[in-house]
Amino acid sequence: MNLKRSIINHSIDIAKEVIKHYGVHLPPFAYLTTDEWLAAGPDYDEIRDCMLGWDVTDFGSKDFYNIGRVLFTARNGRPNNPLYPKQYAEKWLIDPENQRAPAHFHLSKREDIICRAGGNILVQLTKADPDGNPSSETFTTQVDGCVRRLGPGEIVRLHPGESLTIHPRTIHQFWGEEGTGWEIDGVGYTLSSEISSVCDDLNDNVFLVDYGLRFPEIEEDEARRYYLCHEYPKAESRIIAE
Repeated sequence: MNLKRSIINHSIDIAKEVIKHYGVHLPPFAYLTTDEWLAAGPDYDEIRDCMLGWDVTDFGSKDFYNIGRVLFTARNGRPNNPLYPKQYAEKWLIDPENQRAPAHFHLSKREDIICRAGGNILVQLTKADPDGNPSSETFTTQVDGCVRRLGPGEIVRLHPGESLTIHPRTIHQFWGEEGTGWEIDGVGYTLSSEISSVCDDLNDNVFLVDYGLRFPEIEEDEARRYYLCHEYPKAESRIIAE
């Protein structure tokens, strides 16, 4: 079953509630209506071209509540595009209990995962071998700047305020620890963020189980209330340097 628009709408409603509860303020474009996006001119092209904003996906898993993500990209560059020379990215992630992205690694991106508020984040890490498969070797990473040696598949628990560095070619998954987050309708929610080098979701991700889609196929069972980061209507007049 494709991801329903009603689930996307509801998930962003919940995300906004969680973000407000934890006292975080997103940029104004997080709250633009669909009509306002239809009227937005080329001054908003960085948001469109760098795929900033709301991102709700099941990665093609058809199992959103277990293999899925709700996040908001606040800033990003774009590789090889002189219009967007930023070398960094920032994302805010909503972490329901046990929901996670598929296990994956990045070819070049280096990121810090920061547990910002609520419960704990569990991060499972394994080094990828030269062929992209899980390695049996131990490896090192950094937790708040302190060296941590890990075995394959080891889980690191991050409490609010703690962070962990994920280096390129490190297989990872992370999720909100059950029973530790702020509850809505019986589900605990934690808020985390990602500070990284430029995020290139279309070219830099390697999934161990590839469900085939970074962005979901959507069943339009109700009206769209939010544009996702890959859905923005184009401005009438645009200049893009590729």
